Amino acid sequence: MDRSSPALTPVSVITGFLGSGKTTLLQRLLADPALSDTAVLINEFGEIGLDHQLLERIDARTVLLQSGCLCCTIRGELADAMRDLHSQRTRGVVPPFRRLVIETTGLADPFPVLTTIHADPVLRHHFRIGNVITTIDAVNGARHLARHGESVKQLAVADRIVLTKTDLATPGMVAAITERIAAINPAAPLMHAAGDAVDAAMLLTRDTFDLGRCSEAARAWFTEALTAPLHRHAHDRRNSHGTDIETFAITFDGALDWAAFGVWLTMLLHRHGERVLRVKGILSVAGTDTPVAVHGVQHLVHPPVHMRAWPDAERRSRLVFIVQGLPPHAIRRSLAAFAELHARAA
Repeated sequence: MDRSSPALTPVSVITGFLGSGKTTLLQRLLADPALSDTAVLINEFGEIGLDHQLLERIDARTVLLQSGCLCCTIRGELADAMRDLHSQRTRGVVPPFRRLVIETTGLADPFPVLTTIHADPVLRHHFRIGNVITTIDAVNGARHLARHGESVKQLAVADRIVLTKTDLATPGMVAAITERIAAINPAAPLMHAAGDAVDAAMLLTRDTFDLGRCSEAARAWFTEALTAPLHRHAHDRRNSHGTDIETFAITFDGALDWAAFGVWLTMLLHRHGERVLRVKGILSVAGTDTPVAVHGVQHLVHPPVHMRAWPDAERRSRLVFIVQGLPPHAIRRSLAAFAELHARAA
């Protein structure tokens, strides 16, 4: 067998709730030369995809799925994309890859992803489940586990768990979420992203998925997803997930004043953080030639990251919000009013 084409390509699934650090972790892993032969499939919940651009690795082996969520609506597209990647590899259209990594949207139930790989009549002859890595946020993780069933499922099926933002959490918060993790999935090794070295080999190249090791609840969820009919229903809105979670994007031209924008975003999350599940953006900032990436989760704003270069020819600022019970027009109106106020002051 040609080294570039393994008999069954292992598939690693990186999952975790919104804002838990999946893209940041994947970016760190892909920087390891040992993973240079890894293909990436990213699913995003929204009308404008940013996660694949924030990876700063855009090539033929990086594929964006943007149909909303990895539930029964997207399973067909997931299977199609995996078949297409395999076909292109066989024909030499894309560089050889020995592993596929799927990064799910933070709202995804991971079980339909796993059962698609396991049971699809074509995929199972070319791919196999390698392992599942779940990120969980030390600051907001307990809240997510209490409010969102997807977060519990993401944690329950994990072979490896990466606890993020421990440097931003109190010792009590870290102890509490660690205890909660152990109650849901005591078998999976736990590492701290902030303090531990990211071992790409341990996370991605040591295949450990074993449904028999999972909890009774996780095995039941796997069976439920396996037996669910694959039908392509339409959500009420393309970018909705449930009755009150939705996503929207704001794009604008011209360079931003970073200090003024930072004040607006901080004020927004301070007032509405409970309902802002995630905000990510790539911004054109006055005084810099390269874009600045921003990321906020509920009440927490992360330090900005200066990217190496613009990911594409469109040098416009773009913000993508995922909110719960917060009208998009209120945020658009707030940003417009703040920009106008700042312009007058200048």
